[in-house]
Amino acid sequence: MSTLKFKTNIKCGGCISAVTPALDSTSGIQNWAVDTANSDKILTVEGDVTPEKVIQAVTKAGYTATPVQA
Repeated sequence: MSTLKFKTNIKCGGCISAVTPALDSTSGIQNWAVDTANSDKILTVEGDVTPEKVIQAVTKAGYTATPVQA
């Protein structure tokens, strides 16, 4: 299992509700959370999933995600 981090434009509870179905239905994602208190709105994803699949799911929900380099 790996942990991936992304800078997003998911900034509130309503945004989180909108992206939840897309992330929850993406195979390989076991857990995810968005730190809306962080100015970069960091999405942390745990599981066996590629960054491309996470970006695709977030984009499908109408938001953006850019990988954060560790």
